[in-house]
Amino acid sequence: MPVPRGAETLVALPAVEGVNVHGGEWDGANDRDGWRARRLGVGKRLGAEKLGATLYEIEPGQRTFPYHWHNAIEEMCIVLAGEPTLRDPAGERRLKAGDVAVFCCGERGAHQLRNDTSEPVRVLMVSTQADLEIAVYPDSDKVGVSARGMGGGDPIRMLVQGTPNVGYYDGEE
Repeated sequence: MPVPRGAETLVALPAVEGVNVHGGEWDGANDRDGWRARRLGVGKRLGAEKLGATLYEIEPGQRTFPYHWHNAIEEMCIVLAGEPTLRDPAGERRLKAGDVAVFCCGERGAHQLRNDTSEPVRVLMVSTQADLEIAVYPDSDKVGVSARGMGGGDPIRMLVQGTPNVGYYDGEE
């Protein structure tokens, strides 16, 4: 029997255990007041290499992360349950289950999610991945830099506040 054209390049992928975004499994949480949320690294759990996905459950009266924007990655928010408040450059608006929002690179993609309701909110944040990322936090005048560990090295993460401006050769002599 002849092999269909292109079939000789097919590779069987190993079976991956699924993730249920409506389940109760979590791999981390932030317990800081004002920022309490549970999270599950969905993309990592499923073996994604170029796509990030994190499930968040935001407690009433809490936020997931400070208002920020990215330079290298785009994000998409899919509301699974509840009614989060989205803050973006256009202002604030209430989202509902089934709503999807996209946050492009740059200032126009700035965003923050907050739960102003009395019930938990569940969102799936999906993003592209980048070897080097710079995030800007305009409310607190911070810049975050992260780089994946290359060649087996440790990842680099740095957060600075203010507007540091040093000369290229400062401290080199």
